[in-house]
Amino acid sequence: MAGRHSFRNLLLISLVGLILYGCENSQWNNPYRDRDQHKDIIYTSFKERPKELDPVKSYNAAEYEFIAQIYEPPLQYHFLKRPYELIPLAASKMPARTFYDDAGNQLSHDVDPSSVSYTIYDIEIQKGIKYQPHPSFAKDSQGVYYYHSLTEDDLDDVNILADFEYQSSRELTAEDYVYQIKRLAHPNLHSPLAGLLGNYIVGFSEYREKVLDAIEDQDAWLDLRDVSMQGVKVIDSHHFSIRVKGVYPQFIYWLNMPFFAPVPWEADKFYSQPRMKERNISFDWYPVGTGPYMLTENNPNLRMVLDKNPNFHGEKYPSVGEPEDYALGLLDDAGKELPFADRIVFSLEKESIPYWNKFLQGYYDTSGISSDSFDQSVELNFQGEFGLTDGMKKRDIDLASAVATSLYYLGFNMGDPVIGGDSQRARLLRRAISIAVDYDEFISIFQNGRGVPAQGPIPPGIFGNENGEMGINPYVYHWENGRPVRKSILEAKKLMQQARYQNGVDQDTGKPLVLYFDTVSRGADTKALLNWMVKQFAKIDIQLVIRGSDGNRFFDKLDKGTFQIYQLGWNADYPDPENFFFLLYGPNSIAISGGQNYSNYQNSEFDRLFDVMKNMENGLERLKLIRQMNEIVRADAPWIFAFNPKSYSLYHDWYKNVKPNLMANNTMKYKRVDPLLRAQSREKWNQPILWPIYLLLVVLVLTIIPAARGFYQREKAKGV
Repeated sequence: MAGRHSFRNLLLISLVGLILYGCENSQWNNPYRDRDQHKDIIYTSFKERPKELDPVKSYNAAEYEFIAQIYEPPLQYHFLKRPYELIPLAASKMPARTFYDDAGNQLSHDVDPSSVSYTIYDIEIQKGIKYQPHPSFAKDSQGVYYYHSLTEDDLDDVNILADFEYQSSRELTAEDYVYQIKRLAHPNLHSPLAGLLGNYIVGFSEYREKVLDAIEDQDAWLDLRDVSMQGVKVIDSHHFSIRVKGVYPQFIYWLNMPFFAPVPWEADKFYSQPRMKERNISFDWYPVGTGPYMLTENNPNLRMVLDKNPNFHGEKYPSVGEPEDYALGLLDDAGKELPFADRIVFSLEKESIPYWNKFLQGYYDTSGISSDSFDQSVELNFQGEFGLTDGMKKRDIDLASAVATSLYYLGFNMGDPVIGGDSQRARLLRRAISIAVDYDEFISIFQNGRGVPAQGPIPPGIFGNENGEMGINPYVYHWENGRPVRKSILEAKKLMQQARYQNGVDQDTGKPLVLYFDTVSRGADTKALLNWMVKQFAKIDIQLVIRGSDGNRFFDKLDKGTFQIYQLGWNADYPDPENFFFLLYGPNSIAISGGQNYSNYQNSEFDRLFDVMKNMENGLERLKLIRQMNEIVRADAPWIFAFNPKSYSLYHDWYKNVKPNLMANNTMKYKRVDPLLRAQSREKWNQPILWPIYLLLVVLVLTIIPAARGFYQREKAKGV
């Protein structure tokens, strides 16, 4: 009997051990290290592999998500204020702007822009800012750089940056900003901004030729400090200037982009050595910055890790914001040192379902809302606005939303004899169509409610966009009970009658009114959308014919003006009304100059106001001009102002200081987590379900014991 008891005891011990293990290790699905459970670490994800982390070439959101936390250009956007406002980052104050004539004489700030030959931006940077630790700065006791003259033998055992034994740092200087501007002009670095900057920075294009002349060996490193550029000047160690052709007020917005972040010559020299690139030891893999974080793990096929820069010069959380920010707790950390998190872990997530499940389990602090999870996370309330579902509320998940600085519009060809022109008949027809094409309905059906009807060319968040009754398009909306209400189809039909198109028939010719909509939307996926568009025009008895084509053919029609109606969108390059009004500026007509005024809209008064407005600083006088320009384009209706898209995201209650900022990219330093609350929630939500295992063990026990008993009895019988 001893054998049978031993076997049964063994099973019992195994079962108890499994139960105890389950109690002590309740998060079997935790993808992170247990020892990091209570640390100040932000966990998030990325979908698209970053290709360029060198600020001279990087130019997309997937890359900016990383390098904006590492590099510090002179300026940044205020985290909380709306409309978006530029403030100093590495700069000690906002750049001073001075105008000069051809003779070099300084001009007053209110001078006629046509008399300005060039503008100088003076930029002073803060003292005491240091770079992150990096091998390129390391020197021996004699002041000689350890790693600036490496041989092939020196690199035999080097595979990653950490293989270099020595690291050091130095203070940021004005020369580093000038050096990066020169890199932007370097012909071998192929910066996507080079063509544009050649139109504005004095001597930029000529510098490219000077560099080509200075390069004797295409593979050799050229110290750009030795090649001067006319338009940039180091005044002293913390002061430099940029000379811009004529007047270009929007240039200041470029000073917040990583393109204008500092790059030390030492790092450029270090990375340019032979055999470095083949080891992926370059700016693209190991950025060198002064920002709050530095890239410590670069595995774009798995995860990217940012750790706090030990040399960070310090920055404080904003002390001012919008009135509602106080109530939302967004100023609870006012004046505290940044950054809050010690580490940011980005995990690659290509599929939406695993990503969503990890968020619900608490393993990601924040999440976007895909179409797969939309109904599970948000729902319409009785006011027609989106709110969280009960399931999200039970988990203390919060919702953040923001209207994008983008505009979708339906454009008319102002050169077309039917729909275009500045006659009152054509104007009334366009206004009638503007009412009939119900973008409130479009947003509900095709955008899952993720958008707001546009009231003019300028999206929310941009100076010149106004709330309330002052901000509506009075030709399409009434203001009723504190909100805009779209005008009725009866009002649209009255406009059709005034335009002599009663019941959709041209009263001059007796023929039905037929209009043509050119689009690149084709196929089964867009059939419902195009059918919807046809029905909108049919509401006022207009026959709409859809003409689908590929992208090349579509833009060829726009180039040649062989279209009547089209639809496009525009994302803000920078938060200035000029960046949207220029799409309607007469000289930018595609038919005249090949510009991006695809509707070929021309209004002499609008163009006059644009020429004045574009060079003004934000203020009451500029706002008055913007109001006049809005009134002109609303009345002329060269576009149907369709909608401004709206983004939604979710975040757990332990993730603090969440306010979408659609212009800034360097916002991770403001984010804070409560790791204790996160650990408690993960523990609660990820208890292992053990009863199936227990049931299986019971079945196994019940199966094995009879077999063991039979075996024991047979063995005993043989012995007898």
